[in-house]
Amino acid sequence: MKVLLLCAVFAGFGTVVLAGLGLPILYGGCATNRSMLEGKGLHDPADPEEITRLRAEMVRVQLEGRDIRDPLVIRAMLRVPRHEFIPGTPPRSCYGDTPLPLALGQTISQPYIVAFMTQVLGLKGDEKVLEIGTGSGYQAAVLAEIVREVYTIEILPELGERARGVLERLGYRNIRTRLGDGYQGWPEEAPFDGIIVTAAPREVPEPLLDQLKTGGRLVIPVGDRFQDLVVFEKGPEGISRRTLIPVRFVPMTGRGAGEK
Repeated sequence: MKVLLLCAVFAGFGTVVLAGLGLPILYGGCATNRSMLEGKGLHDPADPEEITRLRAEMVRVQLEGRDIRDPLVIRAMLRVPRHEFIPGTPPRSCYGDTPLPLALGQTISQPYIVAFMTQVLGLKGDEKVLEIGTGSGYQAAVLAEIVREVYTIEILPELGERARGVLERLGYRNIRTRLGDGYQGWPEEAPFDGIIVTAAPREVPEPLLDQLKTGGRLVIPVGDRFQDLVVFEKGPEGISRRTLIPVRFVPMTGRGAGEK
């Protein structure tokens, strides 16, 4: 099986869970940190055992303490070193229940949203996934711990190159990266078992639905100012749509924003 992970570029948006409601909400306001892009001051040194403890606590409290039950997702979140994808940030902050700033005004979503969207795909392990908006590379790494192949596209060249370097350094050999506008997907590698989009277009890009394999799922935020996280599933009789939760993601850039 194949899974397509699509994560579009964010302009300073991240995720928080609305207290008391358990609803993931994406919000903006993070500034560019050039030193992050250049890899300077990656993070404060920490005891590997302490980092392992922080990651286990993140999974126990933020994920299992909410509604993340998929054992493959939980295992992946325990394995991926999130702090390696967030230069300039102390490890304790990296594993906190909050989004964090990246370079070029982008952010990395809080761990819960990464796990939630991955769980919605319903992965079994032999899929091929496409991501639009590589960002830090963290979501791609989480997927790569579960599936056979991950394809990820980033529209900002500097951010995409840095993410590729981190993924290569960490030894991920089942991730293929590309620079460009992800609106058209990756047609030469279609169909995909799953697609994740992490920025909100006004309408769902038709090429992504076309590249979805029968039985596959597309998880995507849809809308302008007010958005919903929606899952589309392609069946033999057509495509079904189910609204999951209200969210606030940055708008999809490039073709998804109506640019020519």
